Amino acid sequence: MRYNNGTILRACIGIAICTRFLAAQVQFTQENGRIRVDIDGRPFTAFYANADTTKPFLHPLRTTTGLAVTRFYPTELAEGERTDHVHQRGLWFGHGNVNGFDFWANDASQQGKKRGRIVTAPGIKLTPGRASGTIDAKFDWVDSNGHVLLKEVRRMTFYSDAERRTVDFDIQLTAQDQVKFGDTKEGTFGMRLAPWLEEAQKDAPRHPKRTGIMTNAEGLSGEQAVWGKPSPWLDYSGNYEGEQAGIAVFDHPENPRYPAYWHVRGYGLLAANIFGLHDFTRDKSKDGSLTLEPRGTLRFRYRVVIHSGDAEAADLKKLYSVYTAKSKP
Repeated sequence: MRYNNGTILRACIGIAICTRFLAAQVQFTQENGRIRVDIDGRPFTAFYANADTTKPFLHPLRTTTGLAVTRFYPTELAEGERTDHVHQRGLWFGHGNVNGFDFWANDASQQGKKRGRIVTAPGIKLTPGRASGTIDAKFDWVDSNGHVLLKEVRRMTFYSDAERRTVDFDIQLTAQDQVKFGDTKEGTFGMRLAPWLEEAQKDAPRHPKRTGIMTNAEGLSGEQAVWGKPSPWLDYSGNYEGEQAGIAVFDHPENPRYPAYWHVRGYGLLAANIFGLHDFTRDKSKDGSLTLEPRGTLRFRYRVVIHSGDAEAADLKKLYSVYTAKSKP
């Protein structure tokens, strides 16, 4: 699905604010409990972080031509999409076992006693700009007893670019008490992709055609080859009605336990996870859990690149080297 060309309506409060937002190439508009992100005058995504969300998410993510690369369900309905895994909305950050509470499969419809909730704090800061724009937000990871386990500070930076869409994530978690991230594959930086990016599967709807190919930094391809393997980056590419495009996630070299393991599925799940060792290695003697003492912190950084062509045509190796060069002395 693509957006329609035409006038983009923007709701601005006050002449000064309106002028500032309209002059930017990365623009933000608050509307209906979400923050819409426009890049170069075109819709890119929206940030959902309102009282109804159990974990904040971006939805949908689009190419420069407007083609959605993430699934619409369950926020919206679209032809040919599977209606499984209701908790997999757009792009999100969460984990399936934090002190025994689930911050991954935690949709409001999933009524488990151990379901956690990531609550948005007041005061989201929006900074539009010509070359880039940022959303700065804070969240509380609250267990089902109402106790705050973690405080999160997140910055999302969106870039203006005629060739591709790029978003940087900088996430810092601070433990309020002793907090244990349990060993489970159900985590952590994840997204659910559009059906045309799924791998070909016999039980999939006939339309749109499933054309997805997942590739990691080592050149391995397909779920069987890349699932549970550590790698600096992973890409999902495919073809929708003649348009070749894809989406890659770059793991920052200073992230904990770099490089991340990849929880990826042919039905369109793409997630970076450092905690699920006994699942990924299929060795129950392995323990990927991690414990933070009170006031202890974890920092995660990722880059998401939505590109034309496949992984090779997009030259992801070069793009990754550009990304990592920023962290070198």
